Amino acid sequence: MKKHIRLKALVSLCLVLLLVLAACGNGGTAPAAPQAPATPTAGGEVPDPDTLDQTPVTITYAMWGDNAEVATLEEVIQNFNLEFPWITVEIIQVDRGEYETWMNTMAAAGTLPDTAIMAEPMVMPWAERGVLLPADTAAIIEAVGDTPLDHLGFRWEGQVLAYSVCNNLVQLFYDIEKFEAAGVARPPKDWQQAWTWDEFIDVAKSLTLDSAGRDAHDAGFDRNNVVQWGIRFYNASWMLETWALANNGGWFDPNDPSSVIIDQAASVEAMQMIADLHLVHGVSPQFGTNEGTIDTWLVEDTAMAINGGWSNGVWLGGARAEHGLDFSIGVLPRMAGQATIATAGVNVAFATSPNPEAANIWLAWYAQPTNAWNLVEGGIWMPIFHEWYSDESLMRRWADNDYPGRASQNFPAFEDYRAAAIEYSLSPVVHSAAWYWVNNTDVFLDVLGTVLAPVWDGSQTAEQAISGGMSALTAAIRG
Repeated sequence: MKKHIRLKALVSLCLVLLLVLAACGNGGTAPAAPQAPATPTAGGEVPDPDTLDQTPVTITYAMWGDNAEVATLEEVIQNFNLEFPWITVEIIQVDRGEYETWMNTMAAAGTLPDTAIMAEPMVMPWAERGVLLPADTAAIIEAVGDTPLDHLGFRWEGQVLAYSVCNNLVQLFYDIEKFEAAGVARPPKDWQQAWTWDEFIDVAKSLTLDSAGRDAHDAGFDRNNVVQWGIRFYNASWMLETWALANNGGWFDPNDPSSVIIDQAASVEAMQMIADLHLVHGVSPQFGTNEGTIDTWLVEDTAMAINGGWSNGVWLGGARAEHGLDFSIGVLPRMAGQATIATAGVNVAFATSPNPEAANIWLAWYAQPTNAWNLVEGGIWMPIFHEWYSDESLMRRWADNDYPGRASQNFPAFEDYRAAAIEYSLSPVVHSAAWYWVNNTDVFLDVLGTVLAPVWDGSQTAEQAISGGMSALTAAIRG
């Protein structure tokens, strides 16, 4: 009976999701499709093939990525066919820059693929079209045997469309050696002990140095000749939502996603506080001017940097191996309140697929931890199911560099990571990024970047810029 229940769950699971780094706002390509390791992991099961209709079918899977990524995915499909030889998965490779246009063309022609990768901002527009079926949360729990983290649910009109298979937070990274050299305490790793904004500024000033070795507290500090910054921010407008929420504001009305509230006092103040890190305190480069990546920053001229949790595996583990970077992780500072945001991209099955059962079997199989272990163990993904955040052995298998047989050493010290990433993920200060529940966020973010540009260089205050841009921002979010 269990197998039949599991099969029903898989058939109803029309959205199984995969983290895509490009979908997290970094503008790059998706990570290579992972290969299944020999080491078993916790997580879901696939249905017993003996219980299924084994009539041969062919389904399609659309993706962006280079030829090497396609080749790796083909190896994964070969593993899939060892269990489901009657399901042929054909890859459709599309250039990332043309992906959304191509998808719209396929929809207009009635030739959508069976399954596809989607960046986060794509999900709500396609939900509005009615071609994505809502997920059955109870069925997912029955199929996998565990509950997904609630903040990873994409929601449309009160229904959960899907849960990401990856959890990633906006987080604070830092170079331990620069803190030791300055003689200041390292960032808190317990979210309940997070720095206040004033404490954060004070520490950032102690870590910002000019060419004469003076820090930003000194009266003679030369802000035009900074050789070490206290803090840098990744140049992504979507991450700025974190600070509106942290100041007890927001960008959109939780009860009406089409209502833009970024002009409320708390949100406006938060944007000005970010701008003032450069304009007033001199501890950060002007927002939007940060060139390079977080590994280069921390190795060369930056003490603290704020970016997505995937930084461990994409950049920082390599910087440790190549340059000896001694890095760790802390929780974000508070404003009037406290917040971070989570995000991850998606794999979807379309309601137009003539073979929905096979499509969902493929996506369910593909989403198993065994097919993504190199990304989880490599520090790029965080799991979505609760047991990975509560079971000591699973936490260590995933994130402890000293766990026997590990293939990578990309994480900070385990106790730091457990508090500042694993336990942080379960805290009440984590919010879903806006594109999990608001439509047209891609258009909104384009407009917001233009609206806020004069705030970062000081030619307008946040109040002036946002007030002047509200009509355009409201029009953007309403499509």
